[in-house]
Amino acid sequence: MLVNISRRAPRMYAPLRARALATSASRLNPRSTEPVRSTTATQPHPLPPSKSFRPAATSIFTPLDTFVPRHVGPTEKDTQEMLDTLGYKTMDDFVKATVPDDVRISEFTSNDIAPYSELELLRRVEEIGSMNKNMKSYIGMGYHNAVVPPVIQRSLFENPGWYTAYTPYSPEQSQGRLESLINYQTVTIQLTGLPIANASLLDEATAAAEAMAMAAAAVPKGKFSKGKNVFLVSPTIAPQTVDVLRTRCTGFGVELQIAESNEGFKAEVAKLGDKLIGALLPYPDVNGEVIDWTSVASDLKSHGAMVVVASDLLALTMLKPPGEWGADIVLGNSQRFGVPVGYGGPHAAFFAVTEDLKRKIPGRIVGLSHDASGAPAYRLALQTREQHIRREKATSNVCTAQALLANMAAMYAVYHGPEGLRKIAGKTHQLTKVLAEALTGLEYTVTNKQFFDTLTVDVSTAGVTADQIHKTSVASGINFRRIDDKHVGITLDESVGPLDLTDIVNVFYRAKGLKEIQPNTLDDISQKLNFSAQSALTQPIDSPMARTTAFLPQPVFNRHHSETDMLRYMMHLQQKDYSLVHGMIPLGSCTMKLNSTSSMQPLSWKEFGGVHPFAPVDQAEGYKTMLTELEKDLSLVTGYDATSLQPNSGASGEFAGLKVIDAYHKSRGDSHRNVCLIPLSAHGTNPASAAMMGWKVVPIKALNDGSLDLKDLEEKAVKHKDNLAAFMVTYPSTFGTFDEGIEKATSLVHENGGQVYVDGANANALVGLTSLGRVGGDVSHTNLHKTFSIPHGGGGPGVGPISVKKHLAPFLPGHSLVKTGGEHAITAVSAAPYGSASINLISWAYIKMLGGAGLTESSKMALLNANYIAERLRPYYNLRFTNKNGHCAHECLIDLAEFEDKAGLRVPDFSKRLQDYSFHPPTAQWPISTCWLIEPTESEPKHELDRLVDALISIRKEVDEVIEGKQDKDNNVFKNAPHPLSVITGEKWDLPYSREKAAYPVPGLKKSKFWPTVGRLDDAAGDLNLICEVSNPSDNANFSSAALWKIGKRRRL
Repeated sequence: MLVNISRRAPRMYAPLRARALATSASRLNPRSTEPVRSTTATQPHPLPPSKSFRPAATSIFTPLDTFVPRHVGPTEKDTQEMLDTLGYKTMDDFVKATVPDDVRISEFTSNDIAPYSELELLRRVEEIGSMNKNMKSYIGMGYHNAVVPPVIQRSLFENPGWYTAYTPYSPEQSQGRLESLINYQTVTIQLTGLPIANASLLDEATAAAEAMAMAAAAVPKGKFSKGKNVFLVSPTIAPQTVDVLRTRCTGFGVELQIAESNEGFKAEVAKLGDKLIGALLPYPDVNGEVIDWTSVASDLKSHGAMVVVASDLLALTMLKPPGEWGADIVLGNSQRFGVPVGYGGPHAAFFAVTEDLKRKIPGRIVGLSHDASGAPAYRLALQTREQHIRREKATSNVCTAQALLANMAAMYAVYHGPEGLRKIAGKTHQLTKVLAEALTGLEYTVTNKQFFDTLTVDVSTAGVTADQIHKTSVASGINFRRIDDKHVGITLDESVGPLDLTDIVNVFYRAKGLKEIQPNTLDDISQKLNFSAQSALTQPIDSPMARTTAFLPQPVFNRHHSETDMLRYMMHLQQKDYSLVHGMIPLGSCTMKLNSTSSMQPLSWKEFGGVHPFAPVDQAEGYKTMLTELEKDLSLVTGYDATSLQPNSGASGEFAGLKVIDAYHKSRGDSHRNVCLIPLSAHGTNPASAAMMGWKVVPIKALNDGSLDLKDLEEKAVKHKDNLAAFMVTYPSTFGTFDEGIEKATSLVHENGGQVYVDGANANALVGLTSLGRVGGDVSHTNLHKTFSIPHGGGGPGVGPISVKKHLAPFLPGHSLVKTGGEHAITAVSAAPYGSASINLISWAYIKMLGGAGLTESSKMALLNANYIAERLRPYYNLRFTNKNGHCAHECLIDLAEFEDKAGLRVPDFSKRLQDYSFHPPTAQWPISTCWLIEPTESEPKHELDRLVDALISIRKEVDEVIEGKQDKDNNVFKNAPHPLSVITGEKWDLPYSREKAAYPVPGLKKSKFWPTVGRLDDAAGDLNLICEVSNPSDNANFSSAALWKIGKRRRL
């Protein structure tokens, strides 16, 4: 939607303005003199304060729980001390020396975005939540009502020890969530029947698109160019998946064809023959049908085409695994394993492949390796597949996954175990059969031949219309799937009890004008069908595709079924992982800032968790209000005119932005524009996203000072002006500086016919000071999981909304099921119309609580914290790039190259040693292979910055010990780091330095220290012998390291 970003005074007392007062039927007429009673539990009085009153800063009524001092780490005293260290009297003087004057804007104030206190924010959220209608949705289509076990909700979903961790690139400090993610992979492998699985993808639709890309990449270029490029899709695949396939296919040169019918699918395969690269088959399909695709799969393979299957994990506990009937790739949504619907996300997509595709699978894979002592340990495997290595040669731009949600699904499987999962599936299936029997008795026709949990009902045979059914169901607080004027869809789930099923059936009774039934009527039907609690576990599905193989025999899935055991298991894993609860995580370009409890709290509320993404839009007024406000605020802070929240990762945002640019060019008759200029220093996702467009990537050099080589840019822009599509540039740069040539660079591109994509990954440095639009961008994504405080979740979720200038707004992403996007919208980039909608609450709350002035203050403090660290380290390390005043932006680049020659020490040695100081290491070997990139964010207090600096100074002194020969070059505290407690307390100690030097290099560590749980991981061994699932006890009863490696060698690469 277009957003007016002109600055204007807000309505007074904005935090308590309640749109719900004017729009909700539960509110009184505003002209009434009657009191407006609050429904807000946290509000201690019946009357909300006057909306026309905002207390002055000196008033007794001024809120005491303002957010800025909660969010910003340094105190006023700390701030002044840091400014003194840098040689400035005021913050304004420092900012002026750091951010170029020519791109500055008027700083945001509370007149731009009025701040809420924490209590005001929670009141406002409750008002918004009350605007969502709490309906029971049986729409299905890949989204189900889920029961989140309370022990998992409290101990994982709501636990900062889990949700504030970063992607486990520092495996010695991440063994807990790595173990949980390999549990997730094991669930996927066991239920799909395929040997390799990744640790999650963004959603089911994008997973299907990744599978299509894999199928295309597997075809030799010569054959592909000669017409072997058709991807055939069943007509009963979920429509949102088809949407995303359409968006992705063109860049890969794939011809997407939708089959006319499933019955004629085999004939279409024969007709297309060797033109096929693959086919996407639903199992079960969107209408609930369980189809035997065995013969089709065989035919596809005979034509050298991949068999891709979209499935359901719960259904697979009762259905034959697709790996047993010919699937090459199996994917789907794991949401129903204990994750709230949340208006579409976030949810973890599962993805499994055959052995020969393991080097082509997108996303992250957790694999088993061993540490320096030989003990088994987990790590991220086969990273050379990923975009940060392969760049434009990658077939996927996947960066963010859905680790937190994958961990929830994994724990759900651990808690229930194979028997519990089978009971849930069996009960759901049998209740669906009871429903079918009840509806058939009313003369409605169930069109499914075989089904698991979903029925397609022809209501015309009972003399009623689908519209009558829907009106009756909505009046009863129930949503069914809207198919056409004769058919409705009903998908059951584990939340359905006797009253729920009775309510469903009574909709069909009332539509016919019949008297309602009681639950005992359905109980009689179940007894007639010989259904019971025991039969739910033992009775197979009535289908030739019934599962006969056991699953999940591993002890971890058969041990933790009491709440006590489950609680302790999750705590055991949590204690192995370093997160923001332990200390700062100074990862450059990752922005590991505070994820406030007040912004996280509403995620657990049913008002937001239970809304189906395809529910009628009038049932999601609260979501609409929140999302619209967030779009407006993001447009303001980025300097653009319109925003789409659909992309559910930064990389997805990049791709969406480039698709919007492409659509704009095509609208002007410039469909030939296919060249993208990208600096060599760019994030790997940039060239990968451009490659996914089918564009040619032309690299742009950097000068010795890290700035853009404008001469090189101009030469290449002029050279390619007839075909120039876009220029992708990060601002501030990935080198951690405000490039002073940015405006000239963007002007050069515009002069030569291109559009400018300004990557907003580093926007935490500029909010309220300048903007991505101000420096010449036409479109940008921002990472809400960086700049706007969504937690990283140990490797996801994330949100990557795109903001655009007015001329690109008509092309913002649309959706086939819910009206979104611009007038000439590109097709969807995510399965849900608003992507990972529920976690947008976090960024909305973050912006509202900080307000305009607070956002500006946060940016200034992020700059100050980074420059304070850089200044203190300047005497000890080489600061690679700074501006003319010696300043970096929000992160500083430390070059360690000199120490490889002097001491034989490389960047990983420094990173491992820093773990011994109880720190997560900074971003290592990127954007330059010899560097650390350090970003402290505004949330870290000065004493934590000093702790990091003191650790790095101590490490520098240890380097001198190696240089001076006081420590051996090959056997020292660096090469043997990190030193886990098991090594420090072991009986054997033959290292040429003391245990105390290894474990407590600075005195403060004796009071408090986070211990890495394993020693340094052997990366090569883990890639050579890929083991990406928990071992089966029948292979190895004792789970010994040697036996694990023996198993792994069966999968030798």
